[in-house]
Amino acid sequence: MAIEISLEGTADYICDYTFNFYWHNNSLNPDSLIPKQNGTTFTYRNIVNELKSGGEVRITGNVGSNFAYSLGADIKHLGGNGEIEKAGRIFVDGNVGPEAGMGMVSGTLYVKGDIEYPVGNIVELVSDVAEYRKFRSITDILCNGTGSDEIINNEFDETENTLILKDGVHRGTVAARCNCDSKVIIEGDAYNGTAMLARKATVIVNGNAGMNTGSHLKGGTVVVHGEVGEFAGAYMKNGKLIFLNAKGFIGAGMEGGAIYSKNKSKTSPPAAKSRMKGEDSSLIRELMDAGRVESMLYNKYEPDKEKEKYVEVHMRDGSIVMRKIDG
Repeated sequence: MAIEISLEGTADYICDYTFNFYWHNNSLNPDSLIPKQNGTTFTYRNIVNELKSGGEVRITGNVGSNFAYSLGADIKHLGGNGEIEKAGRIFVDGNVGPEAGMGMVSGTLYVKGDIEYPVGNIVELVSDVAEYRKFRSITDILCNGTGSDEIINNEFDETENTLILKDGVHRGTVAARCNCDSKVIIEGDAYNGTAMLARKATVIVNGNAGMNTGSHLKGGTVVVHGEVGEFAGAYMKNGKLIFLNAKGFIGAGMEGGAIYSKNKSKTSPPAAKSRMKGEDSSLIRELMDAGRVESMLYNKYEPDKEKEKYVEVHMRDGSIVMRKIDG
């Protein structure tokens, strides 16, 4: 079975498993009709449910931003278990907007038109369907292999389970939710959300990384040989995040794991500076190619139990202050 939908104009949030993060802002009702349809009355949920069942979605027309967001993820905030599940195939006979496949962990995309950058957790393969470009999730390839697929302009060592991204494409959420032993090396800069929710993968960025690098990390390792954007290490539960410098505050809401920075970083509660130990210096030497003296000069940050007694308060001017919880 397949759903076929024709669009008379560009529509956002198509095949978005988060429904534009519905639990956070309630701005997109999953049961509302997708706009600009020609002759059909599909809702956003209809499309997602079709993919969850392993079916196909065929789209004629252009799709905008947030296309295939978190495709294949059983979203906890929507009653799921947070794990990876199988997803169907999506065909787009048209163009695709920016950030396609952010957080995507399974399923396959076929696109006939152009794709705007940045993209998400996807890599291009030699297509098995004429006139369409083919994309799969990086997480899917790391944990399930390429099978009969051949990666374009990048390298995958199946024996070492290592993917080298060298095509210069700006990608976000690389290795999102990855739960298998694997490594990704990004030759250049990374977009937002690198290794979001990753449990086991090691992601090495030979450049700078954007916002939310290592956010919600659950045990993976993220190494950035450059600068990270705002909210690095936010809500980390476990794992290691290492970088040279941070643009903004780090460690907001973190529950576990450790953050290492060559230059001192500003922290958000409960993150606080802690003492570097011998094992920490050894880790830095191994992952950052640092000498013995240089490795000892890194700064380490972990959650401070006292600082966990604060809560974020959003002010009317848009700023955020941390208010202590009584008792």
